[in-house]
Amino acid sequence: MKKIILNFEKKQNNFKELVQEAFNKDILDFIISEDTYSEFKQIERINLFSEDLDLTVQNYITKDKEKLEEILSDTKFSNSKLGFSKELKSKDDEREIIELSRNREFDFIIVSAKDWKIIPFENLIAEMHKNDTELIAVVSNVDEAELMMKILEIGVDGVLLTPKDVNDITQVKRLMHQSFQIELTKARVIKIEIIPEAERVCVDTTSLLNVGEGLLVGSTAAGFCLIHSETFETQFVASRPFRVNAGDVSAYALVPDDNQDTKYRTKYLSELRGGDKVLAVTSKGNVRTVSVGRVKIETRPMLRFELEYSRENLKIPLSCICQNAETIRLVGTNEKAISVVDIKIGDEVLVHIGPGATHFGTAINETIIEK
Repeated sequence: MKKIILNFEKKQNNFKELVQEAFNKDILDFIISEDTYSEFKQIERINLFSEDLDLTVQNYITKDKEKLEEILSDTKFSNSKLGFSKELKSKDDEREIIELSRNREFDFIIVSAKDWKIIPFENLIAEMHKNDTELIAVVSNVDEAELMMKILEIGVDGVLLTPKDVNDITQVKRLMHQSFQIELTKARVIKIEIIPEAERVCVDTTSLLNVGEGLLVGSTAAGFCLIHSETFETQFVASRPFRVNAGDVSAYALVPDDNQDTKYRTKYLSELRGGDKVLAVTSKGNVRTVSVGRVKIETRPMLRFELEYSRENLKIPLSCICQNAETIRLVGTNEKAISVVDIKIGDEVLVHIGPGATHFGTAINETIIEK
């Protein structure tokens, strides 16, 4: 899990609101100062960082290597973690940070960079990712935080952000939920109908999708079928490993949500736009957030699948509508992709049973019938 450290060294006008939102989002790593220490010192579950060596915190930060021996020799700091803070301005700074991480005298190193960011952090991550020393990047906004967490796919170990408003905290916490598990189960096909003409939505993502990976799409919020990406090469059609031929314009797709309990909400395929986020799901239920590059809506012949999920005495009907073409695939219970034109009544495919009722995509406790 990546670490989020919020900078609460200064008391701005919305200070208490920001702290409360951090607690609400279960963010508990704060960098504080003498001015703000009194707000936190009685709270046990938080993890405090400070450059003030006179405060009692779990993590001390120094910008002066010359003080290292003095700190290490003081028993006051024996049970605390020690970090080094450095502004990266040159190649020499980069080398110094790498060398400090190898010496293992510091538990973490906080690095800020005003000009060059990507290349220096790529170099730091490449050199430090096998070390025990954590690399913390100072970021100015949530977009920069996301970038730092994904550089070289590994990303930094954590980010230090000074939040301007509660939305910053909400959004940076959201980054932590971009990879998670979702439960997949099997549902049996009970009816197949031909729809001669309908508007079909293709979702092209900015990420390469893997074999076994696609989008969860359904005609109702009761459940969603795993629609496989077009990763397969055929003699007639080249692969499009970024594309999911997802379904008709009225269908729901799963997209990220800030809610820590559900982690997703629904959105109509017709509402998706370039720049939106969707959830890519593997046949094992692994989930990641990917961005939409573009959406194509075209008129095509379609197939409507009615399915039934059964468990003990519970039966849940669900359905999805897919383009009637050989390259469109659902995923069987053996985790293998199966073309929609080969699916027969009685076959079983992987689905996710949803929350049921939704209001503008958000799950609610309401009796609703979709059929």
